[in-house]
Amino acid sequence: MTERDDEQIETSTEGETNPAAVPEASSADAGAQAPTRPAADIEYDVIAAMKTVYDPEIPVDIYELGLIYELNVADDSSVHIVMTLTTPMCPAAEILPPEIEAKARGVEGVREVRLELVWEPPWSMDMMSPAARLQLNV
Repeated sequence: MTERDDEQIETSTEGETNPAAVPEASSADAGAQAPTRPAADIEYDVIAAMKTVYDPEIPVDIYELGLIYELNVADDSSVHIVMTLTTPMCPAAEILPPEIEAKARGVEGVREVRLELVWEPPWSMDMMSPAARLQLNV
């Protein structure tokens, strides 16, 4: 560590930062950002994470149920998820979206997650994957 790293940022009595006490970023620091993972790898891992989330009333994960309408991973590693629930009155409405968002945030390389809960088009059993249909015998 350099002396500059050990410095404390001084504040005036008004709570303003003393610019002379703020360490400057070196040119080496500017290029030292963590490498980003390829979007396809992040997408694969986000899907795998979402497949660990289950609707409490249906023994099938939310991805196979067809509750995820859209998943986009941008070049900056931000993730946008568009999802729905089985009904607007779904008892899991307060639990599932935050859980899905948390699972996506936990994926290595994800910088930001934006989850959008939509009701159009309404979910129907036709949106389930063949694996979900087989598991539910429908």
